[in-house]
Amino acid sequence: MQIYKVGGAVRDRLLGKPVTDIDWVVVGASTEDMLAKGFRPVGSDFPVFLHPKSGEEYALARTERKSGRGYGGFTFHASPEVTLEEDLIRRDLTINAMAEDDQLNLTDPYHGQRDLEARVLRHVSPAFAEDPLRVLRVARFAARYASLGFTVAPETLELMRQLSESGELQALTAERSWKEISRALMEDQPQVFIQVLRDCDALKVLMPEVDALFGVPQPAAHHPEIDTGVHTLSVLEQAALHKQPLTVRWACLLHDLGKGLTPEEEWPRHIAHEYKGLKPIKAVNERFKAPKDCQELALLVGQYHTHGHRALELKASTLLELLQSFDVYRRPQRFEEFIAACEMDARGRKGFEQRSYPQADYLRGAANTARGVAVQPLLEKGFKGPELGEAIKRERLKALKAYKDTASA
Repeated sequence: MQIYKVGGAVRDRLLGKPVTDIDWVVVGASTEDMLAKGFRPVGSDFPVFLHPKSGEEYALARTERKSGRGYGGFTFHASPEVTLEEDLIRRDLTINAMAEDDQLNLTDPYHGQRDLEARVLRHVSPAFAEDPLRVLRVARFAARYASLGFTVAPETLELMRQLSESGELQALTAERSWKEISRALMEDQPQVFIQVLRDCDALKVLMPEVDALFGVPQPAAHHPEIDTGVHTLSVLEQAALHKQPLTVRWACLLHDLGKGLTPEEEWPRHIAHEYKGLKPIKAVNERFKAPKDCQELALLVGQYHTHGHRALELKASTLLELLQSFDVYRRPQRFEEFIAACEMDARGRKGFEQRSYPQADYLRGAANTARGVAVQPLLEKGFKGPELGEAIKRERLKALKAYKDTASA
């Protein structure tokens, strides 16, 4: 029995990056051997065991064969005769197909170290094209390592394109897709993830609503970058630079989907794109079964982001309606995330990246003003039920008018 550290732990050690997750492969052992040493089996798809002391996962070396469509369409074979090289060749990228023993001796049959040095993401074997999830994984790795200069090898991009055109991507489950998408959006350069998906024609299969934004012009005065798709990538880039949470990044990706529905004869104007965008935003939300908080914020940002930009011009009554829509009294964090998404949208324009966004503090002040209206005096005056609700609304409107007058003075 020989035990090797494989995959990401080896890759990141060689890159000088922190090693978080460690994958172990056991060569020359059977299920019985593992059980005899106190390992506990987990799952039924293939032989994976938990270490009796550390609890880390150890997998028997295995081969795999395509047996159906999609990510799960494989049969696995594990036995003591499977070699380390046979186990490594089934992996996605050469940089993930290296192993090392406890003496740090490297096993690198597919030249992963060479590709690390060349900053190339390259598939290990033609079997890469058997697993559609790898399209998303490679795009995610491109986003993670873009800052180090990594790019996708042309021949790997071509295999990804073939997968995109094969119909296999439709076989991915919403859960598996969302897991990759959400992880990719939280990388340092999530815009690279979307760009790579577009480069291999996967974006038009997975998110045609986002793909439709590329080539759609906007008024140059507000959008010097012109192209709506380019703007979307820039907004996502700003969200990552400002360390925004997943909810905000997801909203940033989807906020302008309505512009993809504007008839060409109306370009570069996009009248009512906020409302037109709600249907496609909902469609993307549902396709990937995004978490509820991501879905809600994406829809609210899509509908109200231009309100955010025009905050200082809004009438007090419109401002109150905006605050009510977000339920700022019980959901203050959601409104804060809306403000963040609006600011990222404003900064995601060529030459506007460093501009101040006074609307942010103005909106925060408005929310605090509305929240500051005391209910007790109204109760003491005898208001109750629907009448109380109307009285609170009147007081909040009065407070917002005073806030607006003070802010503009």
